[in-house]
Amino acid sequence: MTLQPLNPVNCEGLLQHGCSLLHLDGEVLLFGQKGWPKRSCPTGVFGLRLKRGELRLRAISFSNDSQYLPPLRFPSVCRLDPHDGLPESYLIHGGRTPNNDISSSLYILSMDSRGCNRKLTLRCQEKELAGEVPGARYGHTLSVVQSRGKTAFVVFGGRSYMPPKERTSENWNTVVDCPPQVFLFDLQFGCCSAYTFPDLSEGQSFHVALSREDHVYILGGHSLKSDGRPPRLFRLHVELPQGCPLLSCERLDFGLSISSAVITRTGPAHQYIMLGGYQSNSQKRMECSTVILDEKGIHIEPLEPPKWSPDIVHSGTWYGGAVGEQSMLLAVPTESRSCQTNMHYFYLVNFQKEVESKEDMQSQQGCSQDLTDYDNSTPLEDSEELYFGREPQELDDSSDGEGNSYNEKDEEDESQSGYWIKCCHACQLDLNTWEPYYSTELHRPAMIFCSKGEAGHWVHAQCMELSETLLLKLSQDNKKYFCQEHGGLPNQEMTPPRKVIPLKRTPVKVKNRKSYTAHKLSGAKKGVFRRLFD
Repeated sequence: MTLQPLNPVNCEGLLQHGCSLLHLDGEVLLFGQKGWPKRSCPTGVFGLRLKRGELRLRAISFSNDSQYLPPLRFPSVCRLDPHDGLPESYLIHGGRTPNNDISSSLYILSMDSRGCNRKLTLRCQEKELAGEVPGARYGHTLSVVQSRGKTAFVVFGGRSYMPPKERTSENWNTVVDCPPQVFLFDLQFGCCSAYTFPDLSEGQSFHVALSREDHVYILGGHSLKSDGRPPRLFRLHVELPQGCPLLSCERLDFGLSISSAVITRTGPAHQYIMLGGYQSNSQKRMECSTVILDEKGIHIEPLEPPKWSPDIVHSGTWYGGAVGEQSMLLAVPTESRSCQTNMHYFYLVNFQKEVESKEDMQSQQGCSQDLTDYDNSTPLEDSEELYFGREPQELDDSSDGEGNSYNEKDEEDESQSGYWIKCCHACQLDLNTWEPYYSTELHRPAMIFCSKGEAGHWVHAQCMELSETLLLKLSQDNKKYFCQEHGGLPNQEMTPPRKVIPLKRTPVKVKNRKSYTAHKLSGAKKGVFRRLFD
């Protein structure tokens, strides 16, 4: 096993605490961060690549029929293997947004297509549940169980805000443990039901949940009520007969005091490596363990950890995720050390043998010549904007080519330009006094592109008095926007005048119609008729 330090290339601000690492079509994806349209990154999903000790990210686009996927942190994530002609996908439930909103939605994330340059396109769809639906929460788990040819999903644990009737101005942002209920739902029909067990008497979150066939093992976890991590281990047995499901819960004698651990799979069988996490509020868990699930049950054995660096040993927090079989990515905050310019230290932990690791490195180098998008991609940073007023083809052109290479010297001072410009006469946004207004904002204000003229210009969405619903509508409909000084919403929603095409009237020919013959009158006859009418 090895511990290799990594150098993030203009992207360390994107790896925040609570982000998730997904694996689709052989590619590692970072989920849980906002996109940045200024750098052609409209989505919050990024492709992650490790090469020659460097960590690089590039934006991943979504298909046109995808639904909006908000940046969710600490969600429950469950991978679905290809089945019944459907591609591999991920179920994402709950989570917490950077604006402290807690979600209760269920999303299905899958691969839509790959372009001619191997660029990945994702597809996101929201699934509605009916019945006893789990409420908004984060820090919980989502597991898949299979019994008698049927498939179901188990949701357990998590944290959420206090009930609406108990929330006051003083405890408005206080979170509590969710009730210790087990939710079981069917993905095909969306039917959900809740179960309670005497052994599950206390809520818990940030635990480990591993499933094999019709069993789910719940290990560790943190409880806010007792503010502890007791060494507990539960086993859920789910049977799916023709009718109502049958669930049972059993408490096992052995367990671990652990929370927020990182899990990676070691092969096709149900064998895992568990690393990281916390034993208490002030002590990290520096040990490693192997977890094996078989027909007899669960087996937990100690594993020799790598030789930790001093930065990891003395740090108070750490987090990460799996980047492949027997490989993990760890992030350690610098904790505001004056001698360090970076925000995090990044390490790659590899549990493979030396021979296997060398073969993998050679295969990666051999395949890396075809995938050059990461090397030529523009740098990415933490962003707080949505993407408005551009065409989709502009995104594809902006990330290719050598002309888009990043140079820090080319960046302007954002205190004088960029986000903090004076967008209009009534603009009063100040770098020192600004506070987030929309849920898509974190460190910088949301901006929208005004399409007036050939070049156009950027304005603050807050200065334009736009609601968040309208921002999402403009983003989804891909409409051009005009600021208040150039027409505003009346100009935006005004439809062009309709051109009326004149109709050509062709005279209708009547059959058997006698033609009119003009008779010429002499002067004497005209005089007779004139005297007659007089």
